[in-house]
Amino acid sequence: MGTAERRETSGDGTAARDVTRRETAPAARATGAAGRPGDDGPAREAAAEGRAAYRPLWVEEPAKRRRLPDPVRTAAVRAVLVIAVTLIQAMVALLCTLAGSWLAFPMVVSSVVSTIAATWAALDVWVTRQVWNQRHGVVSVPSSTARALRRERRQARRQQRAAERERARIRRRGGTGQLSHP
Repeated sequence: MGTAERRETSGDGTAARDVTRRETAPAARATGAAGRPGDDGPAREAAAEGRAAYRPLWVEEPAKRRRLPDPVRTAAVRAVLVIAVTLIQAMVALLCTLAGSWLAFPMVVSSVVSTIAATWAALDVWVTRQVWNQRHGVVSVPSSTARALRRERRQARRQQRAAERERARIRRRGGTGQLSHP
């Protein structure tokens, strides 16, 4: 006997669940599930299928926020690593200082340098994000003033092109259709 798994979806296709169904051997299916003649095999299979259905451990939901662009994500990972190393160096410098070790002074100096590098890495994330937004455009929200300005400029260009087409059409006709000629 084997098991067959399949995925069932609801009517709208949003939620999916796994259904496991145990299949009986073909010979046993022909004579009934347990080999008893007259036994209702398909009805029992349907009941077993209902019992075998289970809820999934988790349901995947769409992300609430968009994924960061690759250069920004790379800069962020680099910054996190540099900041983590800086915190470790600062802790080692503190412990060496408390213990009176000769390693305290070099660790304090390297912690200061690492702090500068960590600040630089954090600024790099911010600058990379700003450059990405400038090059690839920002997501315009409905209340954005930039969107309203672009809409007004588009309407002005359309009106200008329509007026130019109208003037060209009148010129082609030789001035007919005008009430007064300039």
